[in-house]
Amino acid sequence: QVQVVESGGGLVQPGGSLRLFCTASGRLFDIVRMGWYRQAPGKERELVASITRRGNTNYADSVKGRFTVFREKAENTVYLQMDKLKPEDTAVYYCNAHEEPYAYDYWGQGTQVTVSS
Repeated sequence: QVQVVESGGGLVQPGGSLRLFCTASGRLFDIVRMGWYRQAPGKERELVASITRRGNTNYADSVKGRFTVFREKAENTVYLQMDKLKPEDTAVYYCNAHEEPYAYDYWGQGTQVTVSS
């Protein structure tokens, strides 16, 4: 079993920055990828960014050049640095831990990010 806890959301003005934190604990041996998803009201949950166990990253086109995903392996923590935030980035952000070979996903409880003046 794996537990995922995220934090760091809040209210920020357009053009501002926020950093999200996600810590995984438990049986982590089979976790091959961690990532961030978001869901805005009335929309489906979408991938924002992910990082594999080997350090390979992947970003949604809408956040490339503005968001950075990185990790501290010793702390089992993944970060999402969000810069140049836009109102359309407003959503609940969820941390995800993907397990193989069972293709099972663990989710955090979500953290609200609101970009507004």
